[in-house]
Order: sequence, then C-alpha cells, then structure tokens
Amino acid sequence: MTALLAAWCLCCSLAFASSYPLIKSKPNDTGSNLLHEGHNNTGMADRCSDRGFNAITLDDKGVMYYFRDQYVWKGYIGPAELINDTWPEVPVPVDAAFRIHHRNKPEVHERMFLFKGNKAWAYYENKLEPGYPKLITDVFPGVPGDLDSALECPAGECKSDSVLFFKGKSVYTYDLSDPSAVKERQWPLVQNCTAAVRWLGKHYCFQDTMFTRFNPVTGEVHPGYPLDTRDYFISCPGRGHGHETRRNATLMSIKNRCSNRSFEAFTSDDSGKTYGFRGGWYFRMDSKRDGWHAWSIGSTWKGLKGTVDAAFNWENKMYFIQGSQVTIFLSDQIYSMVQGYPKPLQDELGMQQVDAAFTCPHSSDLYIIKGNTLSLVDLKNTPRVPGQESSIIHSNVDSAMCNSQGVHIFTGASFHRYKDPNELLQAKELPEARNIAAEFLDCTQ
Repeated sequence: MTALLAAWCLCCSLAFASSYPLIKSKPNDTGSNLLHEGHNNTGMADRCSDRGFNAITLDDKGVMYYFRDQYVWKGYIGPAELINDTWPEVPVPVDAAFRIHHRNKPEVHERMFLFKGNKAWAYYENKLEPGYPKLITDVFPGVPGDLDSALECPAGECKSDSVLFFKGKSVYTYDLSDPSAVKERQWPLVQNCTAAVRWLGKHYCFQDTMFTRFNPVTGEVHPGYPLDTRDYFISCPGRGHGHETRRNATLMSIKNRCSNRSFEAFTSDDSGKTYGFRGGWYFRMDSKRDGWHAWSIGSTWKGLKGTVDAAFNWENKMYFIQGSQVTIFLSDQIYSMVQGYPKPLQDELGMQQVDAAFTCPHSSDLYIIKGNTLSLVDLKNTPRVPGQESSIIHSNVDSAMCNSQGVHIFTGASFHRYKDPNELLQAKELPEARNIAAEFLDCTQ
C-alpha cells in the first residue's frame, strides 16, 4: 500500500485545534512527507473546493479515503485519483463507504464496503470479495438503498458491534449480532450526512464542507461544532492549525513516531488502550488499524498542558504527574478532570517527585521509580504512603508501564521487558534491549 494514511485533527473537546497529526504510509515512514504541502497538482480535481465528499472511510490498513464524483484522495495529502483505477467494479460516484468491525465473523471483519444505489461491494486489500456485488438488503436486511453515508460502531461505543447507515433525516442502527433488529431514528442535529466516519472511538457526520462530532447512541452533538473539514481533515493552502509550526524541526521530531526520540511517559487504561507521551503530545500505541497520529494532550484531556512526567491508570481513572503535581481524569467516552485537581503530589502519593510510575491490570499496587529505586504504594490506602525503597538494575528511567505482556522499562529509544514487578526487582542483568519505535509504533529501523 503506497497511499498515505489519513491524518486529521479530531479530539474530545475542540482543544485539538492546536494539534497536527502525523501521517503513516509505510511501516518505515518517518513522517518527512509533512515537510511539503503535497496538494493536488494533477488538474483533475481540487479536494479543497467548497464541495464536500460523497464518502469517507478507512480501509483495512488504516488508510483514509475521501470520495467525490469519480475521484478519490488517499490520505491527508496526495493527488486526486480515479476511483475506478483502484476499484474498477464500482459505478461512480459512490453513495457511501465504511469499514466493518465484526469480530464474530473474521471473514467479514475489516472489510471495506462501498455502496451505490441498491448494491454493496466488499473489499479487502482493495480486492473484491467473492460473491460481490450483492444487494444491500441481502447483506444488511432492513437497510434501504441510495444511502447518504455509513460508519462502523464497535461494541463499547454502541451496545454491540453495529453499523450506522444514514439516509436523509433518518439513521438506521444495524446490530451485527441481531440483523433483524434494525432501528430507525431521527436525530435533529445529525441529519443529511453527506459522508460519515468513525475514527479512534469518535464518530463524525459531514454535511458538505462542515463536520460534526456526535454520540452514536443518543445522537447528541458535542459543543463547538460544526467545523470546516478543510481546517482539520485535509491539507489546504493557507488553512488549518499549526501551518507554520509544522516546519519547526523540534516539533517535527516530537510528532514523528519513528524519530527514536524518547518518551516521557507510557500508560495503558482498563480497556487496553495504550498511550505514549512526548513533549506535550501523545500517540495511541494500540491504534494500528486506525493509523499513527500525534495529538496534543489537551485535545483529549482538556485542561492538561505541558510535559507529562509519568502516567498510570487505576479504577477507570488516569493519573498524570507533572513535576510536583498530579491531575486525575475519569476515563469515559470523554475524559473529564476530577474536581479539585491538580493537587500536590505529596498530598496524593506521599512524595514530591517521581521519574516513572505504573500499575498492573486489575491491581491497586502502584510502583514508583525514582533514580534506581522502586517503592510501592497501595492506592486503596488512605493516606497513601510509599513503602520501603528497593534497588533495581535500572537508572535514568524515562517511563514505565505494565500491561498483559509484562512490565516495560523505557530509557531513550529502547525498553526492557519483565514478566512482572518481582522479576524486575530480582534482575541482576538487563534483558534484551528492544526498540520502542519498531515494537510499539510499527517503524522499520
């Protein structure tokens, strides 16, 4: 796949206006393609015109496609291409497109669907699946033809793995586990979606050049919308946020996932989402199917600014340590700061400064690293007081994290993995050094 992965600034609370996402094309993509504008020079079509798109979707590789008329744009930048050069079987223009999330049917999961009239085409790696095209009613019983748009809605965001189909003022929720239970609704603020897409747990309706983020269960629209697609989703001359700072070498290095620049913090939450923090920005480490992007921390954790020194998760809460302060956010569909924070780290954890901190899944034990020592705090206790310090083989630790694969100790561009905290405490020699960019961020070294 040579197409660039879509990178577009989405966020929980509109603070993402200052963020500029990193683009992925190939595993060893360093992001250097951000140094030029890459606007369409073919004369075929202008993605930055005052017209919207007929459809927007991610494919099975995490590449974002923007469809309009007979053209498609692949990724945040890049020229217009003819749709039929990639998908010769589909009549143009397409009506709608989405990537399906159907874990119970591996033969369907991750397929990209294109719709035209009353028919559907399913593709995997841009190859038409056997038996397609099919009638929409045969693939998705109860869903009408001539759709406006569609998007996936995995379990946890919707009640179960589902697809939302939009037509005019109606939205049809199609439950993949119960195909007979199609629900038709009308949401006053989410209507006439000329395109729709789901990205990293967030759901968007496009109405020509404007877009709105909405709740896929209730149809509620988040504050501050609509916004212009050309300022956030696609690269347009003289538009967008951070246009000049994109040329700053330091910022480019921070936002380039493959730069081997160190991370100040790592953590994973109860749902398995993994985050790496660097210079006031963060990456979702578990988001390969949706591509690699750098976001400002304030775009997801509203009110959080600056560098994160350490981060950990406990009981559906994310703790961020910055210098001598700690801030806690409730982990929900939208992260919200716990009232009364930030607070002094001394009051919260009984110490004034830390180098790294981590909890393991389903445990109240917080391990704190300072220098070459490790101490334990039981988060269930009040007040929280660190236990006796024990020496570890590491020094100058940047960050630490514990997940289902074990304990990870990060230093510079490398990390070391241990089975559990006891193995870390007992280690006399460093285990094999592993590369962060290669193993967490899909970079070829």
